[in-house]
Amino acid sequence: MSRMIFVNLPVSDLARAVEFWTGLGTTFDPRLTDEDAACLVLSDSAYVMLLTERFFGTFTDKPVADTRTHAEAILALSAVDREEVDRLVDHALVSGGAPAGGTQDEGFVYTRSFEDPDGHLWEVLFLDPTALEEQV
Repeated sequence: MSRMIFVNLPVSDLARAVEFWTGLGTTFDPRLTDEDAACLVLSDSAYVMLLTERFFGTFTDKPVADTRTHAEAILALSAVDREEVDRLVDHALVSGGAPAGGTQDEGFVYTRSFEDPDGHLWEVLFLDPTALEEQV
């Protein structure tokens, strides 16, 4: 059985977060979207639940991380090629995201990173299977 993953992230402004991700070409599952949450569809088995900070707080007794001063995680998305890495990150930056780290090119893996409008860290990567085989 293949597993699904649902990553839950707090957002300060749900409408702004939906607009940001829609601008990057993603879609949302309306069945799991309401005034407190929006289900960002990454693939048939990977989803990000964007939850209002208040709603996110109902799932934990711990304080919600302030992503302006603390890193909570780095979420990595795969891309089909280097051009898609650049296109996605460039679009994120002009749509309200911020740079996070520089470009890394190790030959077999090419990555760039950004912060979304809520300060969550995202890395977009292309893993070249041919070059990866040469590493072994």
